[in-house]
Amino acid sequence: MKRILVISIFLLNCLLIVGFSTTAKASSLSTICAALDYQKIPSFPPIPFDSTLVAPFFDKYPKFKYLKPEVIQLYRKHNYEFLWYDSNGINEFASLLYNKVNNLEQEGIKTRVPYAEKLQTIFQDLENMEKSDVEVELLMSSLYFFYANRVFKGLDAKQTVELGWYLPRKKQSYVNRLDSLLQDPSLINKQLKDLPGQYYLLKDVLQNYRDIEKNGGWDPIVFPKTIKSLKPGDTSDVILQVRKRLFITRDLKIDSQKNIFDNELLAGIIKYKERNAFTTDSLLLPKHISSMNINVHERIKTLMVNMERSRWISLGLTKTEQSIVVNIPSFTLTYFKEGKPVLVSKVVVGKSMNKTAVFSGQMNQIVFSPYWNIPPSILRKEILPAIAKNSNYLAKHDMEWVGNRVRQRPGEQNALGKVKFVFPNSHIIYMHDTPSKTLFDKEQRAFSHGCIRVARPRDLAIEVLEGDTNWTVEKIDAAMNREVEKTYNLKTRIPVYIGYFTAWVDREGQIYFYEDIYGHDERLSKILLSDL
Repeated sequence: MKRILVISIFLLNCLLIVGFSTTAKASSLSTICAALDYQKIPSFPPIPFDSTLVAPFFDKYPKFKYLKPEVIQLYRKHNYEFLWYDSNGINEFASLLYNKVNNLEQEGIKTRVPYAEKLQTIFQDLENMEKSDVEVELLMSSLYFFYANRVFKGLDAKQTVELGWYLPRKKQSYVNRLDSLLQDPSLINKQLKDLPGQYYLLKDVLQNYRDIEKNGGWDPIVFPKTIKSLKPGDTSDVILQVRKRLFITRDLKIDSQKNIFDNELLAGIIKYKERNAFTTDSLLLPKHISSMNINVHERIKTLMVNMERSRWISLGLTKTEQSIVVNIPSFTLTYFKEGKPVLVSKVVVGKSMNKTAVFSGQMNQIVFSPYWNIPPSILRKEILPAIAKNSNYLAKHDMEWVGNRVRQRPGEQNALGKVKFVFPNSHIIYMHDTPSKTLFDKEQRAFSHGCIRVARPRDLAIEVLEGDTNWTVEKIDAAMNREVEKTYNLKTRIPVYIGYFTAWVDREGQIYFYEDIYGHDERLSKILLSDL
């Protein structure tokens, strides 16, 4: 539960935009400039250029044509004056930008930089460059918007919706940002929130895993089929391999090269299990070895994919006093008040055929002792075939016809349990109790038709209604158990955010990996690497 709490805290932190790591701050375009003690650009008399040269430029450099509207917006604002030159020629900020573009892999981006050879020629011969060249000027502005869109924005909103991401996207003017940087780069010291804090934490881990890859990664562990499990006190050559593997990823502080399953190894295995969403018992099973055998290249790809998702988070997504956050792959819900977790609960999410959507909503109702109005798809695929086989099916499951619909009455059998939490949305998803409590004991909890089942619904109801004079704990208990439906409209709406992160880093820099239960990572990875 401690692990769940830590991860959930940082899922909210991503949304609240807090918690930059020390090394991460220096990694953004903003802070790199600040670290160089960048001073105000030397004064340079404004020199305009012929605006009719813009269209021919994009004809010559068509790979930048999609950036034309932003470039035109920039120069209209500046009356088509040169921006990338000072009294000495191409300014230092241009060189810095070029260096950043050449190191996009540090930002978790693998892509071909348009016109890389042309840019290389320019920056290799700066001393002989003209004092003001329109083509170079427009190349630099295009390069800036290329960088800003790839690093700070990521995929466009249309693409992310096609990928099933319906959380609101951030809106930011990169024209205004460049204007500020060019006018007075010292302002960068005040602009550290280019991206959510989680992005920079993932970036630090990415560098660590790239270092591991450069050093050869880790060898697959050979786990003989004759071994069903290993436990403390056992000896085996497998243990030597496990020690080496856990040492590489810092789950073990030292590799003692012992072949005995001692307490030191147990601590390392438990740490690994915590980071990879396994039950933290003392057994080492084949499934744990399979997880350890996921190679470093695949882990790097997972980090890159989740860095991309971090780019999509709106910087002002949650500015309310309270919010509820669900991370689908980790099967957890956390309720925050004043930025602090007041409740953490396991959840069950939709199975692969009934995926829980990634979106946000506003909780506005609680329904106690709810009816379950069976969705048409479930009625057609499950209930009607069951009725055809057993005419007593409805009575047996406490269901009834209401017109041409079927609903399940409140009570112990009700699939929604004793309380439902409503946040209206087009996906028809809500959170609710469940009579199937044993599912919360499983590591992998994708079993629902899409809605979110909560392991601690009573506690969630108490927290939601805290401070509401119409309710006490006793009244909540009574409403949940009287088997008469009661709907209550909340006085204050509560933001609900349902996200999808398969890699997450806590404040101490600890990386957690989760199974890509819906295959979203693979789809996104193919798009990100499509231009290579």
